Amino acid sequence: MTEYPTSQEGPQPAAATATPVPGGSAVPFASGAAAVPAPGAPAGAGPDQPGRRAVPVAAPLVAAAGGGTDEPGHGKAAVPAVEATRPGIPPARDPDGGAARNAAGAADTAAGPGAFPAAGMPDPYGTAGSAGDAGPAGGQPAGDTAARREGDRLRFVGAATRRIARGIDLDEIVLGLCRATVPTFSDAILVYLRDPLPVGDERPVGPVVLRLRRTDRLRPIDDLTDLGTIGAGMDLAGAAGATGELDFSQLPLLGPQGDLPAAELCEIRPGGALAEVLRGVRPVFGSSAAAKAALPELLGVDHPLPRGNRAVLAPLRGRRRVIGAAVFLRSPERPAFEQNDLLVAAQLATHTALGIDKAVLYGREAYIADELQRTMLPDSLPQPTGVRLASRYLPAAETARVGGDWYDAIPLPGSRVALVVGDVMGHSMTSAAIMGQLRTTAQTLAQLDLPPAEVLHHLDEQAQRLGSDRMATCLYAVYDPVSHRITIANAGHPPPVLLHLGGRAEVLRVPPGAPIGVGGVDFEAVELDAPAGATLLLYTDGLVESRLRDVWTGIEQLRERLATTAQLTGLDHPPPLEALCDDVLDMLGPGDRDDDIALLAARFDGIAPSDVAYWFLDPEETAPGRARRFARRALTRWGLEELSDSLELLVSEVVTNAVRYAERPVTLRLLRTDVLRCEVGDDSPQLPRQRRARDTDEGGRGLFLVNRLTRRWGATRLSSGKVVWFELALPGAHERR
Repeated sequence: MTEYPTSQEGPQPAAATATPVPGGSAVPFASGAAAVPAPGAPAGAGPDQPGRRAVPVAAPLVAAAGGGTDEPGHGKAAVPAVEATRPGIPPARDPDGGAARNAAGAADTAAGPGAFPAAGMPDPYGTAGSAGDAGPAGGQPAGDTAARREGDRLRFVGAATRRIARGIDLDEIVLGLCRATVPTFSDAILVYLRDPLPVGDERPVGPVVLRLRRTDRLRPIDDLTDLGTIGAGMDLAGAAGATGELDFSQLPLLGPQGDLPAAELCEIRPGGALAEVLRGVRPVFGSSAAAKAALPELLGVDHPLPRGNRAVLAPLRGRRRVIGAAVFLRSPERPAFEQNDLLVAAQLATHTALGIDKAVLYGREAYIADELQRTMLPDSLPQPTGVRLASRYLPAAETARVGGDWYDAIPLPGSRVALVVGDVMGHSMTSAAIMGQLRTTAQTLAQLDLPPAEVLHHLDEQAQRLGSDRMATCLYAVYDPVSHRITIANAGHPPPVLLHLGGRAEVLRVPPGAPIGVGGVDFEAVELDAPAGATLLLYTDGLVESRLRDVWTGIEQLRERLATTAQLTGLDHPPPLEALCDDVLDMLGPGDRDDDIALLAARFDGIAPSDVAYWFLDPEETAPGRARRFARRALTRWGLEELSDSLELLVSEVVTNAVRYAERPVTLRLLRTDVLRCEVGDDSPQLPRQRRARDTDEGGRGLFLVNRLTRRWGATRLSSGKVVWFELALPGAHERR
């Protein structure tokens, strides 16, 4: 009978058989012993028939548990393991040579099926059919055989625990336990874990529930072909004897559908038999009184339970509490578990539980890291007037998902927008926290409408207050769609690349500056043209620098990539922003991901001069009237007379409030884009606040009218005063866009 190990979550390599060689000896290839016909035996003899003997395997536990070639994702084929070729493990020596082993093989058959594994079933410790098992007649003392078995057992435990320890996440650890034990240590295993798994010091508030996480078992071919017969002609529940136990010699290890008929969920009853076994921590035989009551509670009353010591229930205890249980099962065709096997099960359960504990903690830290990184970066970019934006962020690696790179786009008064990209040194949670503080500081400074050089100066002071070793690079740019100009200040960051409409890409010459956190340095700003249709690309050094190339080589490759992409889309049509960002990231090779990457692309559309109207008004009583006349003329020129009544009323209210507190001339600007935007500026820093006017009040209703009649409105404090703005929807604006 040939056996194939199977799993509900994926295939498992079959136990290889030993190959007979001339002279009557056998060469072991993997765990288990295959039945080899003895000389003169009839063909087709069964496993329990005379004339067949078990071929010994010296150390199947090490080959099956420590091989590691059947793990998913390793890309390795299963390699047969021979004890003599296992590195670091000395071969088992037989002082009597092959002749003694052949003589012992005849004694194995006479010893009966109860003393040794049946033909075709794996031997737990690699001594089935050995000379020592035959007693003194075999030529080897029993004490030497026992010592050898103990050595094999220790090697198996070491190999199995190493395999379990290789897992990082929860599924890998549980898979390592199952593949290390089936079929070497047991024919089947069921692993139950708490649902949900506790993390750290968390204490469960509800009932403790165990969920079946994974099962592995050894499925014989005979069972696969007879499943229909078994399911139709045999009642699992009715096959139990008077004691309620199932005669396991009459049934396969599997259920009618080819799976282990175990319960999916199990709620642990306080004070119940299962709770007492789990509280005891130590593994117990299935034949013990405690396990006889606990296993039906865990697996379900319909699960067949083997007789004798062919089941082991091992609690999985983590650092602070029991987090699950593992059930090891053996079929009647192989030796039952011994007392020392409980120690093996305890070692496997302990290493598995501690690994699961660490995996859960690692998963929680990874979740926190992802959430921290997500909250530190903008959820979505604004769409200010005259510019379109797109962004990308890539972590350095899956195991280092937190970094210090960030980007931002901040709307400013006057339809301007601030573009920011920065990189904090390191890839730790500390780097992400510092990045969040610097990003918040930059947003606050931008709302004050400070010049770019001043913003970097204050960021440098903030970084020094956070610590002496808090270093970061940053590039801060302000784009004005009305003047089609951009002002850039740099603090040790890679220079931006500007892609023109005709397909020419150039690296902008901006002063490099010192990184933020150095202190005692000045930052210089430069003002450049930003023609309509051009695209500005801001990025961090992770895009252009790696172990395989220096930063300037990467910048040149980026410039060439942008120029090539622009030529593919046509010289008179700029490439789409989203596709451009994806194409830029495609330039990264396999060895180019040493750092996280932040990418911000801005397409300059600008605002045409014909869509802008601008006036200065002296702070006097006639200013509101003049403002109404200017607004009416602008609307007439733009063909928006429908908005005259609403705009004149709103302009009169806002200008009146500005003239009341201003000492210098008041500015009035109208912008026609997808909306009609009005901006009124004065030199008073006090921001207006909407309030509910009483019936007897003569004023206080201006902002109430602004709030009810406009699409949006707001007030922004500037370094030289404030700006109050509001927007009106254009007639048929949806048709214009």
